[in-house]
Amino acid sequence: MADSSGSPDRGFGGSGNGWPVFRSLNSYHLQFLTHDLFAGLTLAAIAIPEQMATARLGGFAPQIGFFAFLAGSLAFAVFGSNRFLSSGADSTITPIFAGGLALLAASGTPQYLVLAAALALMVGLLLLAAGIFRLGWIADLLSIPVTIGFLVGISVHILVSQLPVILGLPSPGGPMLQRVAILARHLGETNLFTLVIGLGVLGIIAASERIDARIPGALIGLALAGVGAVLLGLESRGVTVLGAVSVAPPALALPDISAGHFASLVSLSLIISIVVMVQTAATTRSFPSDPDEPPDVDRDFVGVGVGSILSGLIGAFPVNASPPRTAVVCETGGRSQLAGLAAVAIVIALLAFGASLLSRIPNAALGGVLLFVAIRILRVGQIVAIYRQSFGEFLLILSTAAAIIVLPIEQGVGIGIALSLLHGIWSTTRARVLIFERVSGTSIWWPSSPNLPGEREPGVIVAGFQAPLSFLNAYDFRRDILDALRSSPQKARLIVLEATGIVEIDFTAAQVLRDLIRKCQTEGVDFAIARLESVRAQDAMVRFGINELLGPDRLFRSVEEAVTALGKN
Repeated sequence: MADSSGSPDRGFGGSGNGWPVFRSLNSYHLQFLTHDLFAGLTLAAIAIPEQMATARLGGFAPQIGFFAFLAGSLAFAVFGSNRFLSSGADSTITPIFAGGLALLAASGTPQYLVLAAALALMVGLLLLAAGIFRLGWIADLLSIPVTIGFLVGISVHILVSQLPVILGLPSPGGPMLQRVAILARHLGETNLFTLVIGLGVLGIIAASERIDARIPGALIGLALAGVGAVLLGLESRGVTVLGAVSVAPPALALPDISAGHFASLVSLSLIISIVVMVQTAATTRSFPSDPDEPPDVDRDFVGVGVGSILSGLIGAFPVNASPPRTAVVCETGGRSQLAGLAAVAIVIALLAFGASLLSRIPNAALGGVLLFVAIRILRVGQIVAIYRQSFGEFLLILSTAAAIIVLPIEQGVGIGIALSLLHGIWSTTRARVLIFERVSGTSIWWPSSPNLPGEREPGVIVAGFQAPLSFLNAYDFRRDILDALRSSPQKARLIVLEATGIVEIDFTAAQVLRDLIRKCQTEGVDFAIARLESVRAQDAMVRFGINELLGPDRLFRSVEEAVTALGKN
């Protein structure tokens, strides 16, 4: 597997000529400042409504969302690597941890807030460890279909959670399907004012994004909704508003939780950490700081992880990399994390001097923002492409989404992760031995195909295996080789294993291979290996004694070389 974290000489402190902190300011020029300030202003206009809406999605007061944004942005600016990445409250992970925390404490209670802060600390420490120990490969454990299934399920959770707000109905409790059924029975009681506000904000955001992604449609929608609510006196018509927003600055404190709650948060923190790693890796790869340099995914894990730690210490919740906000910074000409710091300064100014302006914003308007988020995270194009090109993996999307929708959300995410790993294991076990033939008139050996007639040497079998050789497929490998020996039209005197695809050999597979070589030697069949290019597999051959068992001059750089040397004996 390729090193997903970037060049191998990078460590925690950065590359050879990089800075240990504020990496995005390395080689910074003063003329970049105006670009960063404009990008920061645009980022703040996007982030302010989004952070409030995401906080509300998780059952938190609006200022908690701002605190998460401040913590995520400040920490990533100091410890992260990517020049554009925006970290803060994120609607992808919020429904997951909110569902898990709701099993331990009532949403919005002091205990709920303490548990959320403790979860942020745990997630942050896991991400910090993943970055320091260079575990960026963990982000590759989730396949694209399973990731899309996550997003579909989370999108449904967001939609269902916001429908009561948009419709002006009481929020039902219980499992997802039960909540949908209750809402369906009460559709006739919909408040038209909240419905118009929610759909209106949704329409403004969608239209703004279609015209130009840099237009702060969410901020415009919230402002118009707030003005409309005041001028038309909509509070008297059943339209609820955000209410007073606390302007007290956060205080640093360690969350105090019981041992029982700590144990309950462990599994949830692991799930959230994996999702954050996947999204952070995808974001930093999609918006690289330098197109000519590999992204430092591990360093970005450190930046986001420290952000979650700081968020937990100031009483907020886990943070995540945001692909849409990162895209805004990149598209508006941002050159460094100074854009994020400029957005932080604007948010602080808003809390200090303009918090009263937020109190009259209708909750339905925030619901409209979240409806747009739910629609935006769907990957319809990819879903259609997977359906057309790989129906089996399309079923992975459906299975993952169904698990997240029907089961408690953290259990559904766990099942999705398991499905991704099982799919990878299943793909490995499908590997089978292929018989190779020489392409006529050449020295090239290629898998046998009716479309490419080839030649075989009498008494010689050339077999290839195009997967790592492990306990998952070793016994099938042995069976296929023995079947090839038995079905040979002439008694085989030589078998050549074409090993280009064997990048690894584990202990179980090594024992199977040793037994197979002994059996061939006992029956008078010479055994050779060609094109074993993987250094790890070569080391395994020495470590497990396979080279010694093969004997001298039984490893070759090409199949033709092996056949020429041994096939005429």
